[in-house]
Amino acid sequence: MGDLTSAAHLRTLPSLAGPLPVFDPDTAPADPDVLFERWLADAIDAGVTEPHAMTLSTVDPVGRPSARMLILKSLESGCWAFASGSASRKGKELANTPFAALTFYWPDLGRQVRVRGMVSAASAVDSAADFLARSPGARGAGLLGNQSLPLASLAERDRLLDEATARAAGEPHLVAPEWTVYHVAADEVEFWQGDERRRHVRLRYTRDNGPWVRELLWP
Repeated sequence: MGDLTSAAHLRTLPSLAGPLPVFDPDTAPADPDVLFERWLADAIDAGVTEPHAMTLSTVDPVGRPSARMLILKSLESGCWAFASGSASRKGKELANTPFAALTFYWPDLGRQVRVRGMVSAASAVDSAADFLARSPGARGAGLLGNQSLPLASLAERDRLLDEATARAAGEPHLVAPEWTVYHVAADEVEFWQGDERRRHVRLRYTRDNGPWVRELLWP
């Protein structure tokens, strides 16, 4: 491999360089949804690119993890929403093991938010509404329903996407039957505030059929 991926070079790259905000866990609200909204507002104000982007982690039938970046659709009453085709790798993995982890990372602020919980599918009506709110290009990609399948060539990709996008534009009420909005019902949410001196602050919220419980974790 090249020098850029050597341990010596990677060690020279800055991390948590700061200045970073201070997080006082004693001022945290009782509900993690409220704190997430505050932190998201901070990320937006700081100019973080795609602050609503998150890593979705799932596992296959033998426990091997998969991770990819998605967009948070909404957060309401402890349910974190994202969308995908049910025939995709993540859709199949969730059908087999309906649990997932979400990770948000805002490097400009030295902040992470980590979420874990059980996953369920929204109603067909809600999933269709989400699909129809997408752009024609995004709807066209969804109509293909072939995510993660082998691709013969980029030319084939462009041809089929052009055809599907044109179809989506010409049939604005057409919905991909596999399109699904998923909800992660969080039972654990952790807020991680980095510190230049490595005195990181970790505040974890957990619950089990009751109110949220807050506790600090060692960095």
